[in-house]
Amino acid sequence: MTTVNNIEITLTHQGKSHTFTLPETSTAVDLSASIEATLSIPATFQKLLITPSPGLLKPPFPPLPLSTLHSRKILLLAPTAKDLASVAPPSSRTPPPTVKQSAKASRHLDHQRIKDLATYTFHTLLPLPFLPNPSRSLAFLERLRSDPGIQTAMIRHKFSVGVLTEMDPAQHTTHSSRTLGLNRNKGEVIELRLRTDAYDGYRNYKIIRKTLCHELAHNVFGEHDRQFWDLTNQIEREVERDDWKGGGRPLTDEVFYEPGEEEVDGGGWTGGQFVLGGAGANQGGLSRREAMAKAAEERIRRQKEASGGGESGGGEAS
Repeated sequence: MTTVNNIEITLTHQGKSHTFTLPETSTAVDLSASIEATLSIPATFQKLLITPSPGLLKPPFPPLPLSTLHSRKILLLAPTAKDLASVAPPSSRTPPPTVKQSAKASRHLDHQRIKDLATYTFHTLLPLPFLPNPSRSLAFLERLRSDPGIQTAMIRHKFSVGVLTEMDPAQHTTHSSRTLGLNRNKGEVIELRLRTDAYDGYRNYKIIRKTLCHELAHNVFGEHDRQFWDLTNQIEREVERDDWKGGGRPLTDEVFYEPGEEEVDGGGWTGGQFVLGGAGANQGGLSRREAMAKAAEERIRRQKEASGGGESGGGEAS
């Protein structure tokens, strides 16, 4: 009698860890079936972000052996069973806007554009569930995804991004700079700094959109060379030009006014990331590992000061 050994695969979903025990000969297809049986999430709603590789897996899942993923970090990108159950049938409740419904709203939206909107987009929006008001962050990410300027630019340049998510400000802040955006593996994941440093609000929409333009350019060019900056500037111009429903209107060729948005301080581009308080585009910045280490040191310092009853010094300028 042949003995079949088992393998344990642990993944994170909505901030919670789940461990699945499967035969060691199992594949990603079997893991998806176990997820559906255990968490009541159909395979069509599942996406697996596996780091450092192979990256983002989407249905239909490949027959990837689970034995190769045993020590990898796996994030399940999917709604919860409760979220799925809360969606009523179309006959009794108006469903969320979809690409097809958008097409019905405009008689000039042809079938090719419908296909393009579904292909060249941010396929998953991921707010951080452990931060306050994740639903508000999701609405912000949805606003970016549905921005007419962003949509048109992504179709024009054939950009397809696996995950658009927010970053935790505490993990990307040092005493001298604040990272505003990151692009992992040329569009596998784009992270944007949506929140203020105190978690009490959100940053200016057009500043964040400009950061997104910068990160989209990294889908093509990794280095901050002349080609990268030319593409970044081109995307920014296209997004502003094609934002036909935006709150702002052009006052001159370069100045835009948008009512109701707070102003934030300016900064420089450094180290392959959009950073506030940076030294400028021509100077090298910290690597991601160095930046995270400095941010961790800063958090520890603040925690010690808070526990000692003293005030933390060196507050950020707004």
